[in-house]
Amino acid sequence: MQPNAYDWTHADWKRWMKGVGEPAFRADQVMNWLYVKRVPSFADMTNLSRGLRERLERDFQLKTLETITVRQSADGTIKFLFQLFDGHAIETVIMRHNYGNSVCVTTQVGCRVGCTFCASTLGGLKRDLKAGEVVAQVLEAQRYLDRWGERVHSVVIMGIGEPFENYDASVQFMRVIQDEKGLNLAQRRITVSTSGIVPSIYRFAEEGLQVGLAISLHAPNQALRKRLMPVSYRYPLEELLAACRYYVQKTGRRITYEYALIGGKNDAPEHAHELGRLLEGSGSLINLIPVNHVPERNYTRTPRNRIFKFRDILQSYNLNTTIRREHGSDIEAACGQLRAQHLGLEQQTV
Repeated sequence: MQPNAYDWTHADWKRWMKGVGEPAFRADQVMNWLYVKRVPSFADMTNLSRGLRERLERDFQLKTLETITVRQSADGTIKFLFQLFDGHAIETVIMRHNYGNSVCVTTQVGCRVGCTFCASTLGGLKRDLKAGEVVAQVLEAQRYLDRWGERVHSVVIMGIGEPFENYDASVQFMRVIQDEKGLNLAQRRITVSTSGIVPSIYRFAEEGLQVGLAISLHAPNQALRKRLMPVSYRYPLEELLAACRYYVQKTGRRITYEYALIGGKNDAPEHAHELGRLLEGSGSLINLIPVNHVPERNYTRTPRNRIFKFRDILQSYNLNTTIRREHGSDIEAACGQLRAQHLGLEQQTV
């Protein structure tokens, strides 16, 4: 199969140009066409020779996504359902904040991690995405925002799939979108979320990247976490926290811990106190997430007064705690919901 044109950084393009006998500045031109002008075909790259354009057409794939549907929420959230070249469907979301537009991207077709509160695992894992298929999601979001003269401000790798089980493609994606010859997105405006793939956290600490790291925690102890997140059988909470401490020591970067509040499961005051004791002194940020309603899971959302009580308890441990604003509940913007509807997975039980 042909490589995707969006798989490569500027340095990768320079090496390829040298290998085919083209001057290095051709790499600059290709990157400009791909990421600044955002043309849909190699034929549009009019300052390249006809022979080079034909070679690019022959050697690379450019079109990666077909839009199945786009939904826009009353709160401005925009959700895309895309079809890949092999017929699989993925989701991408634009979330509008007061500081700018954030794009949430998908890294796998489905997911095998099996978190019990998430729609992404319905139907299991089908395949990993290539780096270029993830890059293309950001570009399609940017093309959509172009109509209003708006820009992608930040990217969160929190869509369908576990990025650290598709590690190489996820890291390459980060390198492509922050390339100064391309989208030139500041590294500190990129955040990757993992359910806790411990070996990959250690590996990521050595990458030299200054992107944000978020850990999907969702429980203050190992016994509860195993019930909510089967990944904790493979990578127990104690091992996960040790990897997180190493990451902070190695990079100097603060970690965000995501905690989805599920009514009657992990949202009691005693859970908040246990979480506070667990993370006290870590310097981390706790992001409380009112659980999205997924009909297949039969979970209920924590009442607002209990959410604020949970936050207040964590703050009593001097933990910086925020409550995530809900986005796009009227358009099935929760991770995996729209894809599940498209595939007819709503009635499956897992």
